[in-house]
Amino acid sequence: MKKSVSFEVNGQHQELAVAPSETLLQVLRDQLRLVGAKRGCDSGGCGCCTVHVDGKAVYSCMTFARSLQNCKVTTIEGLTKKDELDPLQTAFVEQGAVQCGYCTCGMIMSAKEFLSKHEQPDEDQIRHAIAGNLCRCTGYHKIVRAIKIAGQTTDLAGE
Repeated sequence: MKKSVSFEVNGQHQELAVAPSETLLQVLRDQLRLVGAKRGCDSGGCGCCTVHVDGKAVYSCMTFARSLQNCKVTTIEGLTKKDELDPLQTAFVEQGAVQCGYCTCGMIMSAKEFLSKHEQPDEDQIRHAIAGNLCRCTGYHKIVRAIKIAGQTTDLAGE
């Protein structure tokens, strides 16, 4: 039986009817048509579904939508402000760290939380921070470089 849940997504209040087994990923993609978070492994092993819940990076495939009452969810779509990319998104584009793009949104969301707590991290810290996000296209060099460059800019914590 579906139950009503109220939470905020990218700054907009949402009140949705969700089934007990529905995940945040399903609700985002199927009900709200926010398709940045991708469906990958459905077991929290690949990270391509990463979003923020109350500022913390979580796997949306492992988060039950009913647990989000009064929470604030930010997706990759919510990082763009006034049609301007977030500095982290810009760094990914400029460094060619997007490859096929399937992992990119989750990678950015994990890196965004990490950079909000760690100013100017080194390469090892970055690699550790994105260890829960898999990319099957690259050796991660461009991704790590993009995160490092973005970490040198200011105001990455603002959501």
